[in-house]
Amino acid sequence: MEKIKEIIVVEGKDDTVRVKRAVQADTIETNGSEISETTIEQIRLAQNQRGVIIFTDPDYPGERIRKIISEKVPGCKHAFLPRHEAIPKKGKGLGVEHASIEAIQTALRAVQQEMINVREEITQEDLIEAGLIGEDRSKERREKLGMILKIGYTNGKQLHKRLNMFQITKTAFLEAVVQVLQEETE
Repeated sequence: MEKIKEIIVVEGKDDTVRVKRAVQADTIETNGSEISETTIEQIRLAQNQRGVIIFTDPDYPGERIRKIISEKVPGCKHAFLPRHEAIPKKGKGLGVEHASIEAIQTALRAVQQEMINVREEITQEDLIEAGLIGEDRSKERREKLGMILKIGYTNGKQLHKRLNMFQITKTAFLEAVVQVLQEETE
């Protein structure tokens, strides 16, 4: 079983159980979107000692939790689970606790890979040229791009910020754009 050095921040007990079936890791649970100052302090300590991977549900509350932690504890890494991987086989809901072991391992592996230090800046013009902003199919393209690059879905305004936050290389970005556009023609 793969061992994760960083502490993984999840929303609840069921997420912890699921993550621990997929990898050997320690977790901190936020217990919902009302994150206490005590929990923030634990996350801050974890970040300073071992590093933190935020791994919340791919929904509005999960994104809200991710944003709160990112603002209060800079430098955290982010793992993203595509929405279709977080749907239960039976019943309703959406979350990490419903994901397959493989989907969790894939999301966490993507975070573990080293980013290339030297990179060319991705510009707003690159996003427009790629049809990710200002076109009828832009939203659909951004969704696919987010899945390919494992950075999650963003609106047009946030895409540039997220690409830079994850230090996506221009090469990786362009390869992903080509893949998105090829899928449209198939």
